[in-house]
Amino acid sequence: MVLEVALIDVLPGHEDAFAAAYAQGHPILAGTPGCRSVRMTRGIESPSRFVLLVEWDSVEAHEHEFRGTERFERWRALIGPHFAGPPRVEHFVDVPA
Repeated sequence: MVLEVALIDVLPGHEDAFAAAYAQGHPILAGTPGCRSVRMTRGIESPSRFVLLVEWDSVEAHEHEFRGTERFERWRALIGPHFAGPPRVEHFVDVPA
C-alpha cells in the first residue's frame, strides 16, 4: 500500500466551492481500481489549504488506473478551477515500528 499526499492550495473565497466539487468528484476517485480509501482534510490555521490523502495498492495503480485515464480528466475538471497553483503530490510508504 502507498499513500498519496496532495497539498492543495485553493483560491481565497473558493473554499466552499472546492469542497462541493470534491464531494461531487469523490466517487470518481474512490471508484478507481486500486484505490483503497480517499480522505480530504482542510487546514485550521490555513483554511485555503487542503490535504488529499489517498491509499493506493501501488504507485502504478495511481498513475495507470487514475492519472492516465478519463477519470482523472473528469476529476480535475471539477476541482481544478479552484486551485491557486499546481498541487504538490508525493507518495509514501509505512515505516515499520
